[in-house]
Amino acid sequence: GHSAPSLYRESCLLLVFYPLKMSILAYNGAAMIAMAGDGCVGIAADTRLGAQAQTVSCNFQKLHRITPTCYVGLAGLATDVTTLAKTLAFRKNMYELREERKLKPKTFSAMLSTLLYEKRFGPYFCEPIVAGLNPDNTPFLSGMDLIGAPVFASDFVVSGTCTANLFGTCESLYRPNLGPDELFETLSQALLASVDRDALSGWGGIVHIITKDGVTTRELKGRQD
Repeated sequence: GHSAPSLYRESCLLLVFYPLKMSILAYNGAAMIAMAGDGCVGIAADTRLGAQAQTVSCNFQKLHRITPTCYVGLAGLATDVTTLAKTLAFRKNMYELREERKLKPKTFSAMLSTLLYEKRFGPYFCEPIVAGLNPDNTPFLSGMDLIGAPVFASDFVVSGTCTANLFGTCESLYRPNLGPDELFETLSQALLASVDRDALSGWGGIVHIITKDGVTTRELKGRQD
């Protein structure tokens, strides 16, 4: 048999020669939540841009406005986040020119899902979430994987490198029919509590609350460690 020190030495050698594999989706780090309220919907994300454990910036925007009542959060590889955000802005403009009507959140979600699936053999390394208000002021939430397989929710959707933490905090703090201020508080607490247990996300946050009267945006201060 091997002694404990020699086993430890062998395991260290294995780590040197066979580094742990990492998903490219986790390279830059992200944490985001979209949550439904009563006549309102909220979307929140952290602002860290990393290169694995190194922090490059703490004001990287992962949430993008599509229409006044629809936002998309893009979690994944930062280069693809930027590319996809610009492609989506182009597709949205083309839709409104061609159709001569405003893009609804449900339609946008289908458009995004199709765009990702078109590229399934060389995908965008992004796992998006969509939050919006339908024309009748009911919340719309969807999330999808990198090839566009969608999931629709009536309470909340999450994405990023600490989804287990986000699910736990959201399930603890979420209540149905939250007003705009309660929704902001719930989203903020869920996000900040989750990123404190994840090394790849955090360093500040941003929250958008969408109502029929407009969008309220607030920035969050997070731990800088």
